[in-house]
Amino acid sequence: MERPADFSLSQSDEGRTAVCVGDWTAVCMDGAQDRLTTALKGLPDVTLDLTKVGRCDTSGAHELLRASEASTGQPKFLARPEITRLLELVQNAHQFEPVVVPRRHSLHQLFERIGHGVVHVGLEAFDTMVFFGHLLIAVGRALGNPRRIRWAACFQLAERAGLDAIPIVMVTTFFIGAVVGLLGANMLTSFGAQVYVVQLIGFAVLREFNVLITALLLAGRSASSFAAEIGAMKMNQEIDAMQVLGVDPFDALVFPRFFALLFTIPLLVFMATLAGLAGGLVVAWSQLGLGPVFFSQQLIDNVGATHFWVGMSKAPVLAVIIAGIGCRQGMEVGGDVESLGRRVTAAVVHAIFATIFIDALFAVIYMKLNI
Repeated sequence: MERPADFSLSQSDEGRTAVCVGDWTAVCMDGAQDRLTTALKGLPDVTLDLTKVGRCDTSGAHELLRASEASTGQPKFLARPEITRLLELVQNAHQFEPVVVPRRHSLHQLFERIGHGVVHVGLEAFDTMVFFGHLLIAVGRALGNPRRIRWAACFQLAERAGLDAIPIVMVTTFFIGAVVGLLGANMLTSFGAQVYVVQLIGFAVLREFNVLITALLLAGRSASSFAAEIGAMKMNQEIDAMQVLGVDPFDALVFPRFFALLFTIPLLVFMATLAGLAGGLVVAWSQLGLGPVFFSQQLIDNVGATHFWVGMSKAPVLAVIIAGIGCRQGMEVGGDVESLGRRVTAAVVHAIFATIFIDALFAVIYMKLNI
């Protein structure tokens, strides 16, 4: 049973004696240490009688020592052996000052960090190539023997990772098309070339924004989901159990996700194209008076289907990149939650960066081919 800390002062021939009672712990002191310090302040020849103290922890020992230092003379302690050792331990700890280790920044450390970063990038690139090589083997096995494919998992993932994203993809590209239309209307009106806003919307939506916005949304939505799902299975040693049972994780986990995005991203890009053109049409109709018939005719005559197929040609490549990055980061998860969070974050960041880089690479290639 806990007893509150307390004390009493008595006078003797040898001076003042402070008799402490109760439990001198962090929980039970409740201000007794401050009252003791005030009572002993300026008193000479003080003796602290701790023989009646029940329990004492480092906080209590610290406060007793601090109260004894308030007296002007050399304080004396009467205590049991265990409390005496505790007081000595705390007193010795007070005598040591914290050691501050200065951090030295040098040119050598800078080059060392750069070297570690370069080696890490090289190892990541090598592991990525190994992963995609294993994925190609799994795809080859699936094409050689379609009965090995887990069709139920493939279509379930296609619905969850792809088709469920149709609303957010269409809403986003609708507003992107509307923004492009507004910018084009404001800029081209000053030159008296409002009719060309249709071409601007067509080029922007058909070539870039339909596939780019779709890929960025899937990079944040599906890549993180793939990394989290596979990473959680890796943490729970379910993947190790699959390998013990003779099941290849690439056949059971990676290939269905690869197939799901490869199957659904062209559909998502097509829906994004319709939504983006609809957003541009709304702006052109409301702001410039260009009706749907005129808008459609301008698209057919001046834009054509080539730009649509240019945008669609990027979709399978981006699907492979996004699915591969998400699954690879999930397979690299360690046994702790911190590793899971780090890999999920890396999956999103790497997928977004790879999407923008691949899109820029396609733009350069098509520019060189004059398409």
